[in-house]
Amino acid sequence: MTTTTPATRPLLSVEGLHVTFPGRHGAPTARAVDGVDLDIRPGEIVALVGESGCGKTTLARSLLGLVPPASGRVTFDGAPLDHSARALKAYRRRAQLVLQDPSGSLNPRHTVYDAVAEGLRIHGRTGDERAAVAEALARAGLRPPERFFLRYPHELSGGQRQRVVIAGALVLEPELLVADEPVASLDASVRGEILALLLRLRTELGLSALVVTHDLGLAWNIADRVAVMYLGRIVETGDVEQVLTAPRHPYTQALLSVLPEAPGAPVVLTGEPPDPSRIPAGCRFHARCQVLAGGEAERAGVADACRGQDLEILHGGAETQVACHWARTRAEPAVPPAAEGDRGTATAAHPD
Repeated sequence: MTTTTPATRPLLSVEGLHVTFPGRHGAPTARAVDGVDLDIRPGEIVALVGESGCGKTTLARSLLGLVPPASGRVTFDGAPLDHSARALKAYRRRAQLVLQDPSGSLNPRHTVYDAVAEGLRIHGRTGDERAAVAEALARAGLRPPERFFLRYPHELSGGQRQRVVIAGALVLEPELLVADEPVASLDASVRGEILALLLRLRTELGLSALVVTHDLGLAWNIADRVAVMYLGRIVETGDVEQVLTAPRHPYTQALLSVLPEAPGAPVVLTGEPPDPSRIPAGCRFHARCQVLAGGEAERAGVADACRGQDLEILHGGAETQVACHWARTRAEPAVPPAAEGDRGTATAAHPD
């Protein structure tokens, strides 16, 4: 879908990123993001997928300078991200966050006009404010925009509120959107409209986007590449069609198996993800892994490695990669691929 090539310099690049949080009452430090490499190229949409608590929202916020990293580097347009207040303010004109809950993102006392104009005022943008607000609302699909200027959030539908949030990001003419579960709070009938809007904005404006989601169905419909995250690490990454039609990591296979269109019985993972302050030795997924539990890893001769040998950080390029001892012994995926469908129709299936 994207017109970029693997040789294109990334717009955003993450190298060896670690984000930690101090434990309470003497508990060990929690490693929320435990070594991540990731690239987003100009005009590319990357989906960051995983269960709740896997670290994907923390990673997204760190990319915007909202959560300082313990180590590692974020580079935007070839320059390392400077965490000084002035530099971050300038950076956030070019990289905007779209949150999950539009109701929580909008001040109920502000009109739609003021909500969209707020970014212009914060950043001291000059020029015709009214024209800029109208253009942003129109691009977000609220037409005619003047009809919405004096309305308040409670007077809008959920989909309209999310469009106002997107317009508030677009008004600064950013190059990158970081969208954290952008359709999770919306009705199924509205999700497709918002996803189609994001695809149209990429085509019309050349926007890049990182879309954070637990929903692999959403990733299939909107992304060029997908990165699957588990317990602070990316465990599988690559072209969305390759990863989602021929998943290699058992965790990716389990997430895909619960989609309505997936063949076979859903994979039921046992237990909860480990505490990020007590990440286990070996593959961090091994305690819940259906392949290890079913004996396939033993037969492949990698069970000991699964339990005791850590895997390297996957680098952030375009190649399909997997962090799994067992998957690397196999040339083909172990389960039938998820059912293929037409991409770009922007209908999302929720696995939970």
